[in-house]
Amino acid sequence: MTATAQGRPALKGFHHVSITATDLDASVAWYQRVLGLQPLPMTFPHYGSEDSGHAIVLLEPEQGWAIGIHHNVANSGTPADETVTGLDHVALAVATREDLDAWAAWLDGMGVQHAGVTDTTDPMPYSVLVFRDPDNIQLEMVHLPT
Repeated sequence: MTATAQGRPALKGFHHVSITATDLDASVAWYQRVLGLQPLPMTFPHYGSEDSGHAIVLLEPEQGWAIGIHHNVANSGTPADETVTGLDHVALAVATREDLDAWAAWLDGMGVQHAGVTDTTDPMPYSVLVFRDPDNIQLEMVHLPT
């Protein structure tokens, strides 16, 4: 086992984030269409609670991170809400400010509503493009200038 300078065990990198969807098939199709994610050919049961539902895992083909989209039999269909305990948002990095403009145009072409690109200096300089998935989960594309 390797350790970091702070003494904690080492991390290799980000692996995945999982969300629960009201309509598994619609969300999987949306993430494929909008973000170009590719589903693994199997479903994953909920570990320790296999009768409650399952997930489809979608991979980002160039970087290897993933988003798990879960179906849960107890899902009441209430949209995601970042004002309650749980997931607030998922942010993805882009290399340049121009990439945010390209993503805004891409989302326009996909019919995905977004807030437009925002450039700010408070509390630090960054640019962001905010949009939401079919279950109202907030997604962000972020550029941090060097």
